[in-house]
Amino acid sequence: MSDDQNPVGSNSFDPPHRFTDQQIAGVYRAIAERRDMRHFLPDPVDTETLSRLLQAAHQAGSVGLMQPWRFIRITDRNLRGRIHELVEQERRHTAEALAERHDEFMKLKVEAILDCGELLVVALPDKRERHIFGRRTLPEMDLASAACAIQNLWLAARAEGLGLGWVSLFDPAALAELLNMPEGSRPIAILCLGHVTEFYSKPMLELENWAKPQPLSAFVSENGWRDDS
Repeated sequence: MSDDQNPVGSNSFDPPHRFTDQQIAGVYRAIAERRDMRHFLPDPVDTETLSRLLQAAHQAGSVGLMQPWRFIRITDRNLRGRIHELVEQERRHTAEALAERHDEFMKLKVEAILDCGELLVVALPDKRERHIFGRRTLPEMDLASAACAIQNLWLAARAEGLGLGWVSLFDPAALAELLNMPEGSRPIAILCLGHVTEFYSKPMLELENWAKPQPLSAFVSENGWRDDS
């Protein structure tokens, strides 16, 4: 990488509100080393750290400042077990839908619900239709905003030396019923959070040869859509 491509380093004109080089390097490192973790230690996450992580999530940007996220902390072990059962059901359904990759998929570790130190469910609240600002033509911006909150939590966790795994293998209606969520609300993520022995050197699905990430150049175009077909 040439100097002019390096995101960390002094420019010919530094904006007045620029972080220091060391601070900037920390931000880019957290982004580069964030991993979707599936292997955890059972050690608990201390209360102060968890509070910082949730506050980081809560500071995410949201369309119309609607803050469309709810965090449900799962501390009941029996409830964890029932959530795990829901995920296991969907894991089998997903394997069936993958047809020829069924056996390959079933060998992957797709969650750590019973292993991680902390378990969170992230949900969209009910009555979201009242928020029109920024959502009249793009109602899915509530989901996009909640995803920003999850990413904040993810990056803060990595900076704190903690792993996080986003589990999306579940029936939203079944999980909502299990958690006594109001009609109109919707769970969007199960987050496994906690201590790890190490972070994967690459995304786990790349290490397991499930998929290969593509370079940035394949996703950037100028002044219009690039048709690569």
